[in-house]
Amino acid sequence: MTHNVAILGASGYTGAELVRLISQHPSIKIAALAAERKAGMDMAQVFPHLRHLSLPTLCKISEIDFSQIDLCFCALPHKTSQEVISALPKDLKIVDLSADFRLQDPAEYEKWYGNPHSAVEMQKEAVYGLTEFYREEIANARLVAGTGCNAATGQFALRPLITSGVIDLDEIILDMKCAVSGAGRALKENLLHAELSEGYHAYAIGSTHRHLGEFDQEFTKLAGRPVKVQFTPHLLPVNRGILATTYVRGDAAKIHDAMIQAYENEPFVEVLPFGEAPSTHHVRGSNFCHIGVAQDRIEGRAIVFAALDNLTKGSSGQALQNANLMLGEEETAGLMMAPLFP
Repeated sequence: MTHNVAILGASGYTGAELVRLISQHPSIKIAALAAERKAGMDMAQVFPHLRHLSLPTLCKISEIDFSQIDLCFCALPHKTSQEVISALPKDLKIVDLSADFRLQDPAEYEKWYGNPHSAVEMQKEAVYGLTEFYREEIANARLVAGTGCNAATGQFALRPLITSGVIDLDEIILDMKCAVSGAGRALKENLLHAELSEGYHAYAIGSTHRHLGEFDQEFTKLAGRPVKVQFTPHLLPVNRGILATTYVRGDAAKIHDAMIQAYENEPFVEVLPFGEAPSTHHVRGSNFCHIGVAQDRIEGRAIVFAALDNLTKGSSGQALQNANLMLGEEETAGLMMAPLFP
């Protein structure tokens, strides 16, 4: 069976990444590509690296016949996404890549994103899209909310440790290094080459980064009591990748064992030998996440690493992984490509 899908927001980085991945999928066909400001253009004009593919012309969302669509990917900005999704057919399967349906409490959404949620009933329906931990719920969902790329990376590093009780929940420091493509394709002065290259800096310092809402929600749910991590992201002058370096109190050998047990059957999560640290180079362009655990110089403390590609495993690859489950396909379909190296 071939499944027809639509991609809304196809002119952004995550939209282009979805096209790249789906083009290799054995049973999914791209039937519609929407980009409001670029409607009428060919995808090759927007993304020349995709010119070898036979793709629909970009159109407006209103021009899509959704009766012919089995699943819709929404790669739109937050706030816009909830407005668009609310108007889509009620029986349409949707994978949303924005932040609009990640937080289950409407008050938390307003706190972190600065405006009231306009689709509260749909927000209640949404399943959080971290595939490895919500697999059954995703398979039966109509609306799946993809995670933030930073939030996914931090959770791959920490969820098994919270669940197994091998770390002190009140001493978690999460240091994140993030590629510039995570900020999207819109022109921003601070992301110009001359502003960003030859250095890197911390941003959203303290309690301002929106992905903290996801950490608070998911870690508190796991632990059964409030868990707040110290989190500082840093912007790197590179195109792809996230590396999380996490400092925790606990026995490093037990932490490594907990990781192996948690991920031994996961096709996309690789736990490295004890003491080995991952690199974003080794997951670039892939749907893999590499996990490392090392002993800290201070007794009773450990360092936990997680590396993934923010556009693939952190966003569009995760979205396709979820769509595979929702459509009854093999979870790994279209996603087993090797990382790009060097």
